Amino acid sequence: MLSEFSLIDRFFARRAAVARTSSTPGDTLGIGDDCALLAPRAGEMLAISTDMLVEGRHFFADVDPRALGHKALAVNLSDLAAMGARPQAFTLAFSLPKADEAWLRAFSDGLFALAERHDCELIGGDTTGGPLNLCITVFGSVPPRMALRRDAAQPGDDIWVSGTLGDARAGLGVQRGEWSAGAADAATFRAALERPEPRIALGLALRGIAHAALDLSDGLAGDLLHILERSSLRASVDVDAIPRSGALRHLAPAIQQRCTLAGGDDYELCFTAPAAARAAVQAAAQDAAVPVTRIGTISALTASAERPAIAWRNAAGAPLTLTLQGFDHFHAE
Repeated sequence: MLSEFSLIDRFFARRAAVARTSSTPGDTLGIGDDCALLAPRAGEMLAISTDMLVEGRHFFADVDPRALGHKALAVNLSDLAAMGARPQAFTLAFSLPKADEAWLRAFSDGLFALAERHDCELIGGDTTGGPLNLCITVFGSVPPRMALRRDAAQPGDDIWVSGTLGDARAGLGVQRGEWSAGAADAATFRAALERPEPRIALGLALRGIAHAALDLSDGLAGDLLHILERSSLRASVDVDAIPRSGALRHLAPAIQQRCTLAGGDDYELCFTAPAAARAAVQAAAQDAAVPVTRIGTISALTASAERPAIAWRNAAGAPLTLTLQGFDHFHAE
């Protein structure tokens, strides 16, 4: 029977040691002591983010543990991408109902496959018994003046998003039985929900080009508003310009709109950049091998529009009356 320490040693500590790369700073101390020691790269600041995944709230009980290991780290790396930060290390704290060796092996396989791709070392954490709950804190580094902050948008900026939006929420809807989809489309949706891809390369490529950025974890309607509130600005968004997959286009228009605007779990980047930087944005996207789409513009507050808000429009510029909000963990769908 696995003890707490044999569990850590077999599935995490040894894997973390093997995963060390030459890019890991020499003054890093990882698993095996009371604390990890971590220093940012020379001339850079640490970027730190924490996300928690709770069974029944963020994932289904029957999820593939390999996919869960991937997603647990991916949602944190996505936060680093949104700041233009390069991954460096992470900690993992989790509770488990039981120490299932097959489950732990698959979970750690998914976790470390993504960690190794981004040279991100596991340096510590904690384990305990209890309901399945995963909490990762990730550490990256970024030059102080290169961080892509939410409060840096400017009037006249374009609004961009990476990839396509809505597939993850469509996948949740299929699994809940809210709507149906063909086998191929359902597989596309499930992959988007369970295996999001953190846009690290794009975040790094946008340094010095984009003004503000965040990752779309709770839906475009709610997340874009965070940029507007922090920057004290307004936005106009062309709903028809929002990129969506061929699979999502097979669903009813009302479902497409719900998924793309308020769905959440996309983990794509939403960012603003000056109109003069359009060619630079496209070049950065090409370098990162990630498609980006311009969906709207940022504008200043006026006497008649004193609060940050989003004006939704169609391709013809006609205003749309939409009641939307992003995902709220205490008022979830």
